[in-house]
Amino acid sequence: MPPPLLKPTRERQLIRCGHGTVAGLDEVGRGPLAGPVVAAAVVLDLKRIPKGLADSKVLSAERREELFLEILASAAVGIASVPSGEIDRRNIRQASLHAMCRALDALPCRPDAALVDGNDAPRLPCPVHTVIKGDASVPSIAAASIVAKVVRDRMMRRLAESFPAYGFGSNVGYSTAFHLAALADRGPCPFHRRSFAPVRLAEAGLRPEAVGAVEA
Repeated sequence: MPPPLLKPTRERQLIRCGHGTVAGLDEVGRGPLAGPVVAAAVVLDLKRIPKGLADSKVLSAERREELFLEILASAAVGIASVPSGEIDRRNIRQASLHAMCRALDALPCRPDAALVDGNDAPRLPCPVHTVIKGDASVPSIAAASIVAKVVRDRMMRRLAESFPAYGFGSNVGYSTAFHLAALADRGPCPFHRRSFAPVRLAEAGLRPEAVGAVEA
């Protein structure tokens, strides 16, 4: 069953209030043990909204790739990432907020307002409106979630070419049983987040499986 059609209700409300340009923001990659956190900012053309926008997590990889190209062809897009070392220095929350700020800065236009997924607002140079589960209800946020997910997955597939033992091509850095076993056997690679408990355990020569695995 296709996802329900998302209507730009919140975007239109802000435009009616005098905000001529409204960006949707989302980030991907808070939970993985390796790789960057990636954020995207998207300003949709409300007359050319791609059909089928939805939370990136409910879409197939093939559909995300299709929508990614449609979004790039019809909207203004800014993308930014924060690498694992900076995540360790800042902490994952601050790194995620920083990535969203940088994504907004990367837009080719200056938004008058921003709609952000969740309830944690980054400090942006425009009014910010947070929306719980906005990636499933607000088209510009859904578009941002798709862009960020596709970009991050591509980055992790490239990492998999250099570090094939960890299964990054399929788990994209999440703590699957395969990934945790590889961490235990080989220790972390340079792109693992050493501030995350399973990676710290593996670096100390302990078994990270004790922390538990998740599905990618």
